[in-house]
Amino acid sequence: MAMRFFLIACSFMAAIASAAGNLQRDLDITWGDGRAKMLGGGQLLTLTLDKASGSGFQSRHEYLFGKIDMQIKLVPGNSAGTVTAYYLSSQGPTHDEIDFEFLGNLSGDPYTLHTNVFTQGKGNREMQFKLWFDPTKDFHTYSILWNPRHVIFMVDGTPIRDFKNLESRGIAFPKNQPMRIYSSLWNAEDWATRGGLVKTDWSKAPFMASYRNFKADACVASSSGASKCASNGAPGSNSGWWNQEVDSTGQERMKWVQKNYMIYNYCNDHKRFPQGMPAECSIA
Repeated sequence: MAMRFFLIACSFMAAIASAAGNLQRDLDITWGDGRAKMLGGGQLLTLTLDKASGSGFQSRHEYLFGKIDMQIKLVPGNSAGTVTAYYLSSQGPTHDEIDFEFLGNLSGDPYTLHTNVFTQGKGNREMQFKLWFDPTKDFHTYSILWNPRHVIFMVDGTPIRDFKNLESRGIAFPKNQPMRIYSSLWNAEDWATRGGLVKTDWSKAPFMASYRNFKADACVASSSGASKCASNGAPGSNSGWWNQEVDSTGQERMKWVQKNYMIYNYCNDHKRFPQGMPAECSIA
């Protein structure tokens, strides 16, 4: 199994380890007609949303495995109806995708952090959380660790979700399709807040989310077939993100988050899956 992943990785990747800092080097603003801005010589990126349009950006590179960190400060105040999305995705009808989505809410109410994993075009693996801090007051680090055995979602270094590779049990895992980082701030008032019951208050616009300290310690998809990944996560190494999993301390922290702050788990939604729960839900 490990050798097969090594060969897959080597056929797609070239070495890279992007230091946190200048966003202009790693990200491109892709839409919004001026509503997205690079500030401070690339030290800060802001996305804004008004009634006419939202805005977004994407990474210049596609990645096949890595640890992706971004510090984000979310829309403050009454953010009902807005969604700040931050995710990895490939393209096409059988795409893979790893999602963080932050669903806005009325002033004083907590954001909903929505996570999902798509494999070969199939999603429906949502878990949702309330955060244990106000994500609009300061920047917090949201991380995706993606290696051949795990997709781990982390908030300020605390794991909140671990989607494991269970291909041996017939469950698809994202491992073959390089994915690009995307982020957008957009209006989703038809579903984002209390299922669409609370609409966007445009008198509060423009809405703004801020980003800094993007870091992709990762492998970049390459047509050259180069055989190395980032130095601390190279295939075959005994340290770094390539072999990382949730350790015993992390397991306790993840259990704490899921017990106290998880508000939805697709594996507990029996009404949604009358023909039977997804196979991974029955595997510890």
